Amino acid sequence: MTPDAALAEIGAHADADRAAGAKAYHKSPRAHLGVPNPVLNELTKGWRQTLDVETRVTLARGLWDSDIFEGRLAASKLLTQARIRPDDGVWALICSWVPQFDGWAVADHACMAGQRRLLAEPARLDVVEGWTGSDHMWTRRAALVMTLPWTKQNHPKPAEEAARDRILRWAADYVGDRDWFIQKAIGWWLRDLSKHDAPRVRAFLDQHGDAMKPFARREAAKYLDKV
Repeated sequence: MTPDAALAEIGAHADADRAAGAKAYHKSPRAHLGVPNPVLNELTKGWRQTLDVETRVTLARGLWDSDIFEGRLAASKLLTQARIRPDDGVWALICSWVPQFDGWAVADHACMAGQRRLLAEPARLDVVEGWTGSDHMWTRRAALVMTLPWTKQNHPKPAEEAARDRILRWAADYVGDRDWFIQKAIGWWLRDLSKHDAPRVRAFLDQHGDAMKPFARREAAKYLDKV
């Protein structure tokens, strides 16, 4: 499977009207084909089942480099899987994409692939921590979006609790960043955590809530009265 062949399969489902609407909605500079997510899900599921890891990495690189919106989504979906062995090449490719993020839709799809690789090897959080000091807003944001799995555990192990506190320190350092997407990411992380660890979220808001933008604070506290 070559990138051109994969793009041809994607393009067979193109819809010009849908493409124009999506391009305007995402304020995207790149080409859109107007292919819906369920179609991309089915295509990439089939490719994952038939291609070995090395071939998938090569295909994902080519799809990403096409700079077509659906190509980049498909590249991310192709690598979104819990069990991939070996996965060093997958992780390296995802990391190479992060500095290229320029919009939430592509970034979030790539971060979903990255989440699986972080769960597979939590030591990679050391790499992600380096992103928190980046001058590139989307890289800083990726540090929170890619670590969302650490909000999910009801009964975290000591190492998971330590990682949770580590990421909360990153979020605390972000509080003074007034960019809407950064504030949204803080609220998102805290909101998801509140469903499983309300005391930590309340403590965070007690200490840092007044410095957050009001919408982010509301997002973070959305479920606190329900837990």
